[in-house]
Amino acid sequence: QVQLVESGGGLVQPGGSLRLSCAASGSTRSINTMGWYRQAPGKQREFVAAATRGFYGNYNYTDSVKGRFTISRDNAKDTVYLRMNSLKPEDTAVYYCSADDSVGRRTWGQGTQVTVSS
Repeated sequence: QVQLVESGGGLVQPGGSLRLSCAASGSTRSINTMGWYRQAPGKQREFVAAATRGFYGNYNYTDSVKGRFTISRDNAKDTVYLRMNSLKPEDTAVYYCSADDSVGRRTWGQGTQVTVSS
């Protein structure tokens, strides 16, 4: 099994930046894709970004964060990061880390709150 622990959330003003981290432990060799999702109050959880394993890993982003958010992955540390720049109030949500294995089983982290407000 895989366990995920997120950190780095908090309160930031519009236009500010945050970096989220997600450390995996357990059966980390089984992990293929790691990513980030978010859920705002009253809304469904939505995809934010994902990175596949490998030196030339694939990176995908939802349109609303392209050019502002950057996902990166340190396979040696079994950790995925989400650098968030130019944050907007609509980015406010609980952010969840995810890890998918080679057969598509998904593990979720506990979530970390990101609040963008002046």
